[in-house]
Order: sequence, then structure tokens, then C-alpha cells
Amino acid sequence: MRSNSRHAAPHHAPRQARVAAPARASGSAEAERLASLLEPAVRAIGMDLEGVRVTSAGRRRLLRVVVDADGGVSLDDIEQVSRELSAVLDQAAAMGEAPYTLEVSSPGVDRALTEPRHWRRAAGRLVTAPLRPQEQPAADGSADQASVHGRIRQADARGVTFDVDGAARQFSYGELGPGRIQIEFGRLDDGPHDGADEGTDEEQPDGY
Repeated sequence: MRSNSRHAAPHHAPRQARVAAPARASGSAEAERLASLLEPAVRAIGMDLEGVRVTSAGRRRLLRVVVDADGGVSLDDIEQVSRELSAVLDQAAAMGEAPYTLEVSSPGVDRALTEPRHWRRAAGRLVTAPLRPQEQPAADGSADQASVHGRIRQADARGVTFDVDGAARQFSYGELGPGRIQIEFGRLDDGPHDGADEGTDEEQPDGY
């Protein structure tokens, strides 16, 4: 079962600890620091850390963490990740002394497909992606804004195979810009995505 349900847990966290900055986060240096701290714990559960964001509302802060995994993320997974990350944050005193809320969720369908694992987990979905200009030179030498629109048959280490009007078309990851999943109303989906994630897209912050 795939879910975008959110688990929020209020905390009164102790003094902030210094942690090395990581490669993945959303924006601020604090988000990068927290991503570096939390990513090992997420990977230990068998998931990927897809985003970390910190926002403020008065004296209380909101820490949003987005995780994903092959086969999707269930409500039980969200609960487990929340417990593990709460323990890591409290042990490292990573959020300082001000109260904060931890919110853990899975990605919404508006998340851009940029990594091979994103494309793989979108198998069976209808996707639109721009083709990189250098891969589609126009006859007059200008950049061509061509795109591909089709259902993902499979994605592997080499690239993505789309079903475009009944024909298979293959693209390497270097040829594809960020993919966007298209919402299909009324379609019965027999894949791992059961539609539960479409219901909370508006709750996903930009950049996840």
C-alpha cells in the first residue's frame, strides 16, 4: 500500500549539535545538516531520504522529512521512520531548545522524477518529460523543446522505456529532463500505486 499520510510528533528538543553537511536537502544549511544526520537512519530501515525541510511558525518549528522505498511507503512504515528519526534527533540534540514538530511523509505525485530510482518506482504511470535540448537539435540550430509523453514500461540502469501510442521508445537518463507523473482520473491501477498518494498532493511542500 502506498501512502502519503503524515505522522506528526511534537517535541521539546534540547541543545543543537554540530553535524557534517550532506549532499541532499532542501535549501537551508540547517536542512542540509539534518539530512546528513537522518539519512543513515533512513537507509538502515531500507528506505531513501528524499527531502528535508525546516520551517518556522512563531517559536515552534516544523521539520518535514520525505522518504520513499521500492514498493511504496505504508502507514506502518511512516510510524516506524518517525519513531527512529525522533530518537536520532533527540539523542543528537539536533533541533535546539525550541519546541518542534516532526512530520514524515512519502512523496506526492508532483515530485519530479530526477533519479533512476524515481523512474523505476513510477513504472506503470503516465509521465511527461522534456528532452534535453542538446539531444534534440533543431534544423535551424536553435534549441528544440521536444518532450516525451507516455507510460513507463520499465526503468533500469541504462534508462527508461516508454509506451508511446503503443510503441516502445527508449531514452537514456542523460536524454531526459525532470519527469512529471500525470494524474489519471478514473483509471484502475493494478500496480503498486493505488491512488492513495494523489489525495494529499497539496500537502507536499515545493521541492520534494
